[in-house]
Amino acid sequence: MTITSKKSLATKAAYNRRPDVQRKRVLQNKARRHAIKAGKAKVGDGKDVHHVRMLGKGGSGKDSNTKVVSRKTNRGWRKKNPKLYGKAK
Repeated sequence: MTITSKKSLATKAAYNRRPDVQRKRVLQNKARRHAIKAGKAKVGDGKDVHHVRMLGKGGSGKDSNTKVVSRKTNRGWRKKNPKLYGKAK
């Protein structure tokens, strides 16, 4: 088990207190609840609710902007599209 430094924990805590990060997390959680209620996802199913247009790029949390995909698909897109989030080499 790796031990996280106090500095790293403080940095993460400061990041998570930012209003824009909290607003994004609220929208993500709301989209997940809607998908569960609609029967598209289940608690603990290993799936993510994907926002077709990213929240950071002006997307919304509406059902028309979300779809349920595998965790690997939703979290692995950065490797294929680094230009979308400013990490292009």
